[in-house]
Amino acid sequence: MGCAAKLSRLIAHEPLFLAKRNRQRPKEAAITEDRRIYEVMLIIIPELDEEQVQSTVSRFRTVIERTGGEVVGEPNHWGKRKLAYEIDHRSDAYYVVMEFTAGDRTLVELKRILRVSDDVLRHMIVKLPPGYSREESGERETAEVTG
Repeated sequence: MGCAAKLSRLIAHEPLFLAKRNRQRPKEAAITEDRRIYEVMLIIIPELDEEQVQSTVSRFRTVIERTGGEVVGEPNHWGKRKLAYEIDHRSDAYYVVMEFTAGDRTLVELKRILRVSDDVLRHMIVKLPPGYSREESGERETAEVTG
């Protein structure tokens, strides 16, 4: 292929730097904020009184709201319960369950803060199925503890 043929092929096509500039962003690289419904269970240290437990829960609620999430309904306080096994030499703790909607940013920040919090013994965040809501399925009953 001669030089003239190569030159005509280059002229016929759009220059490479213009082609790169006009390309659309790939779909997998697009930044979107998908909001899903999650449920978090907090197991809070027993040394706190009820007011301090409320304060701890409201602190996590504030984290969710500041990072773009939204708490669904009121947190469900189960009260002080006996643990199935000792955690950090403690045999009982306060249980709190809370539903919230959040994107990835909220979830990452909440997990980070829960890990470093001294007031929380354990936590678990689960993604709820689409269309699920505590209000639709009726308020969940807590099991009676017999001992």
